[in-house]
Amino acid sequence: MSRPVPDKAEVALEHPDKFYVGTFEHSSRFEARLDGSGVALTLQHPGAADERKSVHLHINFGLLAGILRELAGSVAGIPKDDIAHREQLAEALDELRRALSAS
Repeated sequence: MSRPVPDKAEVALEHPDKFYVGTFEHSSRFEARLDGSGVALTLQHPGAADERKSVHLHINFGLLAGILRELAGSVAGIPKDDIAHREQLAEALDELRRALSAS
């Protein structure tokens, strides 16, 4: 089951001869799940055929762990007074840690 996108995602895909960019906001939906080898993420924007778009991404666990470490190293990029975003991230990470410990 997909959920509404709670904030915003921007996706860019660059090839030597083409460039694609898309934005997914509140009218879009997402699904994220763990499978046997990593994380499957889908972003979908519904609508007419000329507006509809989707992105499907699979990230293996090793790369995801590397991404999380990189994010930890760049937390200073979030202003200290941006309490709401810091709390959102901390709560989500706490929930993931609890789920990993319980399994």
